[in-house]
Amino acid sequence: MTPRERLIRTLLCQPTDRAPMPAWLGFTPWGQTLDRWRAESGIPDLQVSTCFGLDPWFTKAPETLGPWPHFEEKVIRQDGEFIVSIDYRGITRRNRRDGASMPEWIDHPVKTSADWQRYKGERMQPRLDERLAGLDAFVEGLGANDAGVQFGGFPWGVFGTPRDLLGAEGVLMAFYDQPDVVRDIMETHVSLWLAMAERVAARVQIDYFHIWEDMSGRQGSLISPAMIEAFMMPHYDRIAAFARRHNIRLIGVDTDGRMDQIVAVMARHGVNVFMPFEVQAGSDVEEFRRQYPNLGLADGLDKRVLAEGSTKAAMHSELDRAARILAGGGWVPGFDHLIPPDVPWSNFLYFMENLKRLVGLSTPTGNC
Repeated sequence: MTPRERLIRTLLCQPTDRAPMPAWLGFTPWGQTLDRWRAESGIPDLQVSTCFGLDPWFTKAPETLGPWPHFEEKVIRQDGEFIVSIDYRGITRRNRRDGASMPEWIDHPVKTSADWQRYKGERMQPRLDERLAGLDAFVEGLGANDAGVQFGGFPWGVFGTPRDLLGAEGVLMAFYDQPDVVRDIMETHVSLWLAMAERVAARVQIDYFHIWEDMSGRQGSLISPAMIEAFMMPHYDRIAAFARRHNIRLIGVDTDGRMDQIVAVMARHGVNVFMPFEVQAGSDVEEFRRQYPNLGLADGLDKRVLAEGSTKAAMHSELDRAARILAGGGWVPGFDHLIPPDVPWSNFLYFMENLKRLVGLSTPTGNC
């Protein structure tokens, strides 16, 4: 069975020779973590995917899904600890120089209807040839690996994109006092994405349509299920209809935090893959496996068992949970988000070697 077949069949909850163990979010370290592991392992060019012989994830089609042309990226101010800059989406953010945390979002390009109309007119025109400029090379290069094809990805989603354009507080207020702006942002982006996906689908078989939302916290969804239905699901229905026309068998949503309200709604509208099931937010991938036996699930292992000072007993407790979930099928194992800098290389190495044995991944560890 090829890696592409194995990954697709697993997420469709169909029988496979073993579970996939792909180089994807759940095994990816923060940059600072990778620096630590390279120092501790003595391997200056350490890469997790090659070191552990991981399977491929989907190969993402080259698309410009947001503003085009991009905003000019520029530094506004900086000091010894922080850099404040504007990114290609027009978002102003403050980052630590050492990359040790998420950025602080300071300002956003859309606050009013007039802001959105200007942004839309200047940055959201189709210009499909330019947005898909790398498509020919992508198609030609597909034969070089055996990975499925993904359309869409971070940081683009039906909720996620308006949230980034207006800011978290701004978009939550806009659902009430500027609902037409929210609806038009969603409509404009999804229409653009489907026009681009149409061109990609004419050249290659898309296997997986990925939607990034990050629309929940420990308390659950940032908007109610009724608002998810009213604002978002008409666009999910458009995506699902497109997927059916083009034999795209997988539609996935990535949202951090507690996912139960979101899964319950979106699973009725064509989404059949969810990730990453953050344990500390109350998302238990094992429980979701029991509740939704026909959904493809990815990630969900508790990365905290890897932290400095953790015990092998704690790691084996999580490995036992992994074994139970693997037995149920339909799950792509991985941790519940990027691996943070408090994880020593020795703990990660120990866990990964044991997880590979559970999965049945026979590639040798140490091809670093």
